[in-house]
Amino acid sequence: MPATATARTTLRRGIVAAAALPLLIGALASCGYGSEAKKDEPKAADAAGAADAGKKLSAAEVRIGYFPNLTHATALVGLQEGLIEKELNGTKVKPQSFNAGPSEIEALNGGSLDIGFIGPSPSINGYVKSKGSNLRIISGSASGGVKLVVNPDKIKTLDDLKGKKIATPQKGNTQDVAFLNWISEKGWTVDPESGKGDVSVVRTDNKVTPDAFKQGSIDGAWVPEPTASKLVSDGGSVLLDETALWPDKKFVITNIIVSQKFLKEHPDVVEAVLKGTVKTNEWINANPDKAKASANARLQADSGKALDAKVIDPAWPSIAITDDPLAATLKTQSEWAVKAKLIEQPDLAGIYDLTLLNKVLKAAGKPEVSDAGLGTK
Repeated sequence: MPATATARTTLRRGIVAAAALPLLIGALASCGYGSEAKKDEPKAADAAGAADAGKKLSAAEVRIGYFPNLTHATALVGLQEGLIEKELNGTKVKPQSFNAGPSEIEALNGGSLDIGFIGPSPSINGYVKSKGSNLRIISGSASGGVKLVVNPDKIKTLDDLKGKKIATPQKGNTQDVAFLNWISEKGWTVDPESGKGDVSVVRTDNKVTPDAFKQGSIDGAWVPEPTASKLVSDGGSVLLDETALWPDKKFVITNIIVSQKFLKEHPDVVEAVLKGTVKTNEWINANPDKAKASANARLQADSGKALDAKVIDPAWPSIAITDDPLAATLKTQSEWAVKAKLIEQPDLAGIYDLTLLNKVLKAAGKPEVSDAGLGTK
């Protein structure tokens, strides 16, 4: 063969080999070789798990609300690590932080929020007040993470609560309803509106509860994490973990809700967000220490201050992260609110639509979850 032909053949072979090299590297990585295959690095996860590659979704952005609470760990970690936005193929996530359920429900009602992480009581109230036309619960997020913390110098047993001042975050919120129910089961009475009675129920924002506790204006609080562990770090003592009051030690503390309008108009976006939350929950449960650090980083980004180790370390293990909305426990909580005369008997039929969640779970090889008979028909 002439020298020029030989050179051309060699050049072609070199080009083919160079083109094949990235494919070989990619194949090795997909088989678990190399740093890209580490399971505990969420940002390095294989992009094949995202929504259909290259296919734009039906909304340019999705507005997601959450609280700066550890019980909203799915949102904190999913946003911090980019695990939710990763599934959205260019649809931008616009996060919004809220301090109370009613304000988040108001944003959902007003059209300034599409999807939210929120407790069961605001979910029930928002659904009932709109006569079932406003929201749907589309997934669970967390269970547990609620404690009764008291001043051990004033309160040593549960019976000692009588005559004392105990804080809850807000009238009719999830912890308020649970505490009022616990009081009634003790045979004590409290006016649900004023909070006055055998126990003084003091509705106090979680942000100021630690200061009220240190100043002695309250004797304890029935609160979620990290507020409970903040009180312990200030000298409080955990008298009761609410988990102990529930069958199987599980109860919903955080749901994921969606505007019915947004769900109808953008089901592909909702499904993509749920893919992200399911993957986030899987990563949190597989990497609890890294997830704890990630949640704390998000809290610092939102508030300007991270939680001390003495607060977050005891708080984190008390929260169970789950895709299951634990629908039967929401039904129980609604019954407690009725018994406390905070709401009328609600019609909760249709409050859940777990269709997209169960589709995502099935595709991921995970068991489907139940709506306890409260799903859409």
